[in-house]
Amino acid sequence: MISLELPDLPYSKDALAPYMSAETLELHHDKHHMAYVTNGNKFIKENNLNEDSIEDIVKNTYNKNAPVFNNVAQHLNHIHFWEIMKNNPDGKMPSELENKINDDLGSVESMKEAFINAGIGQFGSGWCWLVLNEGKIEITKTPNAENPIVHDQIPLLGCDVWEHSYYVDYRNRRPDYLKAFIDNLVNWEKVTENFLKNV
Repeated sequence: MISLELPDLPYSKDALAPYMSAETLELHHDKHHMAYVTNGNKFIKENNLNEDSIEDIVKNTYNKNAPVFNNVAQHLNHIHFWEIMKNNPDGKMPSELENKINDDLGSVESMKEAFINAGIGQFGSGWCWLVLNEGKIEITKTPNAENPIVHDQIPLLGCDVWEHSYYVDYRNRRPDYLKAFIDNLVNWEKVTENFLKNV
């Protein structure tokens, strides 16, 4: 039986300042993500699930078992979220990813604008994503805990637009948070790695 574990952050809690504060990371990682792990393990055990991977649990419980899905999918989403961030203002995007974005979405600037708008347009809680869908890079958004893998899409870059991700630093200014994220907090090398291992 799979047991979820809270991963360590790959950087110190103050490493993403001023774009994301240590207070936000402490609340978001240590409290919110930990709650998904604790509750996810409880529901996995109660339901006697024996899937081989976290991804399989997410796919198999989508629209079938909300308590398991919501917690395990959020665990998966947050593992991704921590990994694709670093303090990277004006970070250069590797050419393999940049060329593909230019081909599929017109330009990096167009991609960033569409990504921000997807996050703004996600009513309530959820995520906005850069995904690989049948070989093409696309921008999408999902409600609540939903991960693109339930739609057979490969997540390359996801941004958490639940209020706990930005309220300490940006209050109700979700657009400002999304702009700060896409311009200053993306580890483009990691996003490129996600892309190259799936093409």
